[in-house]
Amino acid sequence: MFSKSKINEPGPKQAGSATDKPETAADAAKAGSTDKPAMPLTSNKPKPPASLLSSDLTIVGNLRTTGDIQVEGHVQGDIRAHLLTVGEGATIEGEIVADDIVVTGRVIGRVRGLKVRLTSTAKVEGDIIHKTIAIESGAHFEGSVQRQEDPLSGNGGAKRAAPAAAAPAPKNNGAEA
Repeated sequence: MFSKSKINEPGPKQAGSATDKPETAADAAKAGSTDKPAMPLTSNKPKPPASLLSSDLTIVGNLRTTGDIQVEGHVQGDIRAHLLTVGEGATIEGEIVADDIVVTGRVIGRVRGLKVRLTSTAKVEGDIIHKTIAIESGAHFEGSVQRQEDPLSGNGGAKRAAPAAAAPAPKNNGAEA
């Protein structure tokens, strides 16, 4: 009669079948590598949208995320993110650290990022430590700009001298000089 192949159906395999047994160890290794698909290098999960801090929101405190943040309101504190967008009506008072930073609003404090972009409406009062920077015509900036290979490490560059290496001040013991 008719026979049906059970290649894709789960179930017990028949013993003694010549096609089920690899002939050599090399054949067994090849068979094992084709049974399971390779792990994908990237996740199939969609990237979540940026967290939005609306214009009527005021936050007092630090923010930290591995995702993206778009600030439209007022933040008094430090922000650390992957991508940080400072909206045109936003004000941030504190240090901002991110891989990518786009400023269209106001930042009062230090800016550290791999890629920093100040648009024509940006107002930054503070130092910028970056790997790459773009400043559009019309942007307002007061501070210093310093390029570093790893601006996210937190090494300010200007604070390289260790205060512990300095000689201790002599004790006065109440005597006037």
